[in-house]
Amino acid sequence: MRNRRLINKVAWALFTICFVIVLNFFLFRILPGDPARAGIRDPRLTAEAQQAIRVRFGLDKPVINCFASINPPKPADCFVNPLDTQFFIYVGNLFRGEFGISYHSNQPVAQVLAERTWNTLLLIGVAQFLAIILGVALGVIAAWKLGTPVDYSALIFSLVAWSLPTFWLGIILLFWGSTNLGLPIGGMVTPGMNYASIWAQVIDVGRHMFLPTLTYTIVFLGEYMLIMRSSLIDVLSEDYVLTAKAKGLNSYQILKAHALRNAMLPMVTIIALNLGFTVAGAVQIETVFSWPGLGGAIYEAVGQRDYPMLQGAFLLLAVSVIVANLVADLLYTYLDPRVQLE
Repeated sequence: MRNRRLINKVAWALFTICFVIVLNFFLFRILPGDPARAGIRDPRLTAEAQQAIRVRFGLDKPVINCFASINPPKPADCFVNPLDTQFFIYVGNLFRGEFGISYHSNQPVAQVLAERTWNTLLLIGVAQFLAIILGVALGVIAAWKLGTPVDYSALIFSLVAWSLPTFWLGIILLFWGSTNLGLPIGGMVTPGMNYASIWAQVIDVGRHMFLPTLTYTIVFLGEYMLIMRSSLIDVLSEDYVLTAKAKGLNSYQILKAHALRNAMLPMVTIIALNLGFTVAGAVQIETVFSWPGLGGAIYEAVGQRDYPMLQGAFLLLAVSVIVANLVADLLYTYLDPRVQLE
């Protein structure tokens, strides 16, 4: 029975991914504008040159057929082999692990996404780790010290941190860090730098990471702290915690053996979802600090009508969120045996 429920969960996740693939393809083809002219302001770009660009990237082919076409159908589209349409070519390439060629950079999308995703994971992954550790710790302290100045201070700090606009906080920290600490104002490495050793490169990347990582940590720290505090307060009011106190258990034993495991259930959900969205990057943070991540790639691709890049990036985001939800469901059954896979 348990294995069958697990199979059902995985099957639904695969079905959702298939639905996302179809939606992902048509979503960007309803955007206004012509990809053959996007980002090009050269008046010498003739109609013949535009048509050559369309042929090169397969944009001259029908989207799917004359009966299901986003653009006004052409009579010739009704007699085209369905496998020779943009949709089925896209799906076939996906099964071969190919995401197409970027219209803008003329590079394989998979190669660009791999590089940008690593940069994003490096930045946001470290920030998420710090936010989770500090947020959970502050939430536990605030809940245990409920009604004290410690609780009020942590609560005010978290509310302020969570309400701050990300781009505004990034700009403020950018001015503060560059002026008072002499930190870089953008990029991932110092341009033209020749590193004497790998450690010199690590230090340089770390200096560039400090401000955007601090920005992201502060924003998510408030969210994690508030949720952990609220969840732990509810758990500490349960009868079994009062019984544990009556048995003479100290605070550490009560938190470890009785409270934390149950209080982590809401945290599992929010952490899993945030980690899924982490793959998409933080567009605002990457834009403010000129960080070459996935969020910046999505922002650039929207303006350039770069369909392959948008399709690959959004598919990566969707799969990450779906997998994160699946992992959260599995962790629920581990943290609380009463929760069954349904």
